[in-house]
Amino acid sequence: MSIHIVALGNEGDTFHQDNRPSGLIRTYLGRSPLVSGDESSLLLNAASTVARPVFTEYQASAFGNVKLVVHDCPVWDIFDSDWYTSRNLIGGADIIVIKYNVNDKFSFHEVKDNYIPVIKRALNSVPVIIAAVGTRQNEELPCTCPLCTSDRGSCVSTTEGIQLAKELGATYLELHSLDDFYIGKYFGGVLEYFMIQALNQKTSEKMKKRKMSNSFHGIRPPQLEQPEKMPVLKAEASHYNSDLNNLLFCCQCVDVVFYNPDLKEVVEAHKIVLCAVSHVFMLLFNVKSPTDIQDSSIIRTTQDLFAINRDTAFPGASHESSGNPPLRVIVKDALFCSCLSDILRFIYSGAFQWEELEEDIRKKLNDSGDVSNVIEKVKCILKTPGKINCLRNCKTYQARKPLWFYNTSLKFFLNKPMLADVVFEIQGTTVPAHRAILVARCEVMAAMFNGNYMEAKSVLIPVYGVSKETFLSFLEYLYTDSCCPAGIFQAMCLLICAEMYQVSRLQHICELFIITQLQSMPSRELASMNLDIVDLLKKAKFHHSDCLSTWLLHFIATNYLIFSQKPEFQDLSVEERSFVEKHRWPSNMYLKQLAEYRKYIHSRKCRCLVM
Repeated sequence: MSIHIVALGNEGDTFHQDNRPSGLIRTYLGRSPLVSGDESSLLLNAASTVARPVFTEYQASAFGNVKLVVHDCPVWDIFDSDWYTSRNLIGGADIIVIKYNVNDKFSFHEVKDNYIPVIKRALNSVPVIIAAVGTRQNEELPCTCPLCTSDRGSCVSTTEGIQLAKELGATYLELHSLDDFYIGKYFGGVLEYFMIQALNQKTSEKMKKRKMSNSFHGIRPPQLEQPEKMPVLKAEASHYNSDLNNLLFCCQCVDVVFYNPDLKEVVEAHKIVLCAVSHVFMLLFNVKSPTDIQDSSIIRTTQDLFAINRDTAFPGASHESSGNPPLRVIVKDALFCSCLSDILRFIYSGAFQWEELEEDIRKKLNDSGDVSNVIEKVKCILKTPGKINCLRNCKTYQARKPLWFYNTSLKFFLNKPMLADVVFEIQGTTVPAHRAILVARCEVMAAMFNGNYMEAKSVLIPVYGVSKETFLSFLEYLYTDSCCPAGIFQAMCLLICAEMYQVSRLQHICELFIITQLQSMPSRELASMNLDIVDLLKKAKFHHSDCLSTWLLHFIATNYLIFSQKPEFQDLSVEERSFVEKHRWPSNMYLKQLAEYRKYIHSRKCRCLVM
């Protein structure tokens, strides 16, 4: 089997003293470890003159036993002087390489205008590589005037090379020098990829011809059908931002109330959410100290905007409670206080919808200077310590992700006693948490903390049926909207916990994780793994994970030969066994036909077409 490569164009070859060209093609053939051939056998024929040959033919061996024939044509005049030869060269090529020097723009345009259309007509689904060789000597931008031709002497730009590659449907490469990296790894890697593709295509065509020529009148080998398509699981969309945004309007688990300078109540809020996006509120609620923050602008903003009132005879207090009453915060700035409800809605929605915030503030404040002043205070509140406030343009941040993802996030408070108002007792240990986040993210916990249950008035709440690691992973999802189980077993435990607290999206995430892990396992690992797939199926059914249980049944049927040999296969119910037998792959009919064919081959002592 052989591969024919045609290389066209002059990349600006230099010549050694022995008058042998040292261009792109010869350098690759001499350096590539996949190509074998000594100096005497590499160069076979140099037609025409030595200084400007029409084409040079090289022969070598590639991949051990594949004959490699290369015709290197540095002169484009062959298309004018000998069209028959050039057409046969292109027509018989498996790969075409077009090369040019990036500093010879005149020749590039001549080739592009006169010869590329000719090559384009002669191409027949042959891969083309365009190699731009050399380092550009003039990087100045050429004149763009349509009547100006001053850029004729400048270098060929990357854009022009890519445009040429698009016209031919070619692969574009830039080779700044003919060293081992650009020749061996870059150019050689692409060329060898197309060589392998050409070999695969020729092998396939050869097999087809052999099958057509062989007239075999006996029993044909059975055709193995494709396995049934596995059920597709659709992931549930996240409602993380809407959950936290709804927390502001439901007024549940409120632990801070803001008042205006006249001591009238303005809005209720939650410390945990405010601290998740702002170091100003962390400082205000004593989550961090001035020493921890070490940013004078944040400390100054906190002192200028807010003041905490702990007076027991506070006239504006409306939250009488035997427990811990909400913290009272006085907003010193009257203009800022008038827009506080809009600012909190902006923070609870993720603190990234700047244009909507600016529009809401303009509706309340007529003076543009007052609007700018309030916006600047909001930016100061969201400032990261030690960094210059980069929130300059609201439009720039309109499309960005919410601050939960790139600033101080709720994960900072996960399993931390700071601001915690509930403690879970699991396996003899305690896990602190925050009611506001639990109520916002989990309907079962919202009912538990706000209904007539023991948990509504208790601080210490026991948890049964799950391990501490599983419950921490569950809380991590509630706080961050993401989780990463350590393996299939932990993902199944987390799925059970999510079903217990009715968090459907977390169930879907665990289902997808289990499916992805099982699909990525090779057959050998499936056969040797200790995981009981039937037990996994029964747990999925028991905990109402219909999507996973259906998928696992298909998975067992698709890998029938592996799982049918395991002892737990006998634990399948009659209904499950019937489903697996019906959808098994390979089918029982195929195995019978294969046994008959093998018996026939051995009885006739003839050669198998497949093997």
